[in-house]
Amino acid sequence: MPGTEEAKGGEPQAVEPAKAVTWLMLIYRVPSEPTRLRAAVWRKLRNLGAVYLQNSAAAAPRTPQSERALRALRSEIVESMAGQAFLVSTSSVIGESDLVALYNAARDDEYEEILDKCADFHKEVEKEVLAKHFTYSELEENEEDLTKLRGWFEKVKARDVLGAARRKEVVEALDDCARTLEEFASSVYEAEDSAIFQHGAG
Repeated sequence: MPGTEEAKGGEPQAVEPAKAVTWLMLIYRVPSEPTRLRAAVWRKLRNLGAVYLQNSAAAAPRTPQSERALRALRSEIVESMAGQAFLVSTSSVIGESDLVALYNAARDDEYEEILDKCADFHKEVEKEVLAKHFTYSELEENEEDLTKLRGWFEKVKARDVLGAARRKEVVEALDDCARTLEEFASSVYEAEDSAIFQHGAG
């Protein structure tokens, strides 16, 4: 029976329908010169997570944040760039599954970048361990790197409103980075204690 599935005991149980997505679509045109105008629009659309449907037409799920950003960008294109721009809101998109896949793929690409940086984080800490650079300056530097990675993840997660597949993988990778940092911190503390003991013994 469509829209139902069997629960334990054979009784039919209603399937929760997928949550409808409202899309915001920005269709715009800016002068070809100077080229920095197009680059500025592209950069702002990328920062809010929008995906291009074709040249000068981009879409993003409607959220308070994306709506504010796209409304502001539309105004900027019209008022400051001598261009044209239209912002469309719709919950009826033929081929929406492809659009969802496109949007999630963009988020997964961003998650992949974070995963690469997590791998670099482990390599950097390992290099310091092998060189026995157990200093507070190195510890502070690694703490700053992990803080940046977490901040980057939070930005991507904020625009990952459709559930991209690799989010959980990044959460686990950041947890691994935190454990690596804690192990390095323990080594720094041990090195400090050892130095104090040797100095006292001398």
